[in-house]
Amino acid sequence: MKNIWIIFTKELRSYFVSPIAYLLLTMFALIFGFFFWVAVQSFVVYGMQEQMRGEMMPMNVNEQIIRPLLSNASVLGLFFIPMITMRLFAEEKRSGTIELLTTSPVRDIEVILGKWLAAMTLYICMLFFTALNFAFLFRYGNPDWKPLAIGYLGLLLQAGCLLAIGTFISTLTKNQIIAGAATFAVCLMLWIFEWVSGFETAAWAKVLSYLSVTVHFESFARGVIEVKDVVYYTTLILFGLFLTSRSMESLRWRS
Repeated sequence: MKNIWIIFTKELRSYFVSPIAYLLLTMFALIFGFFFWVAVQSFVVYGMQEQMRGEMMPMNVNEQIIRPLLSNASVLGLFFIPMITMRLFAEEKRSGTIELLTTSPVRDIEVILGKWLAAMTLYICMLFFTALNFAFLFRYGNPDWKPLAIGYLGLLLQAGCLLAIGTFISTLTKNQIIAGAATFAVCLMLWIFEWVSGFETAAWAKVLSYLSVTVHFESFARGVIEVKDVVYYTTLILFGLFLTSRSMESLRWRS
């Protein structure tokens, strides 16, 4: 645990001593803030229109604001996660410090977990800005907090598996741009697998649809925890970290 903590703090510090973390946090906060403003404005305008027509329908903050915004945050992760992971090992390979890691007494799994947890922590910091927006709803409205908490759990699990995949891809190249682009491509494929089920009903299409990260996030966005979704994300996290460990073994053997 001590070695994991050392790697974790070192990696997290490297994010914040450079403009990377501040740029990502600012961009994420601005984009999500715009989404939040649009969602709230649409909710208010719709309510006023219903009131003017005398057809005041029941309005649900969770369904009409929070749930769509959680889906938007999930989409934003697709673009920001590659920028978080692209430097994890690619920068080490470029600067030559990867040899120090592979020949040090620190175990590969400790290095991997330390770097992955640092990436997760940066993503959690990004989600903190979304929580500030949702705090506005709790200040002036009365939403149910449980679906929101479950939605955040889904965002963390989804980000965990995509970050694990990005961590693995970062071990394959010393070029950060290539690592980021490849991670985005893989994440995008996992994202759009669901589309196949819209026009194909064969067994292979159902398998591809099941592999989609969006399919397994839908229940979390509704405020429901499905065991199969938790198992899917957990399995993908472990698989991504396993691939990273195998890649690290090959790097250690070469050095």
